[in-house]
Amino acid sequence: MLLIKLFIAFIQVGLFSVGGGYAAIPLIQEQIVNIYGLMTLGEFSDLITVAEMTPGPISINSATFVGMRIAGIPGVLLCTLGCIIPSFIICLTLAHFYYKYRNVNGVQIVLGAMRPAVVALIASAGASILLLGIFQAELGDIVLSNIRWVEVLIFAVSLYILRKYKANAIAIILGSGLIGTLIYVLLGAV
Repeated sequence: MLLIKLFIAFIQVGLFSVGGGYAAIPLIQEQIVNIYGLMTLGEFSDLITVAEMTPGPISINSATFVGMRIAGIPGVLLCTLGCIIPSFIICLTLAHFYYKYRNVNGVQIVLGAMRPAVVALIASAGASILLLGIFQAELGDIVLSNIRWVEVLIFAVSLYILRKYKANAIAIILGSGLIGTLIYVLLGAV
């Protein structure tokens, strides 16, 4: 029954994640954390972090990691296939129609109208992860006294370095993880 739930959840993610992998993150969160309760938000956030650092599309990496965490190898296969199959079928169908009707003005209007929804999905995923990192809570559960200042400082410095010096994102991720680990080891030793 669990494997069927996972497969159906990722079929839905594959069907409705318009706009790429980052748009799939809030959909995966909704299915795995909110609807089925198979993971906590903290566990999900950790898996997304690992999926982001791993080479490959983030939606497929996320499906793979969620499947492994919940149901092992069968979970990996079903989650990954569930995520890929709808997109594969939709892409083949859309490619056929796009090449046939790409010069029609209405097609360009529809594609333009979808862009704001995709941006909103990506912003929602980013905001959820940011709030979890800074407050260790979702939007409705934020308490200002629970601000995690170490994470705020690491985020601010990382963002500054990325914007100012155009540093390599992988170096920033690895450096942030190392610095955060060192800070918490030192704080734990005090």
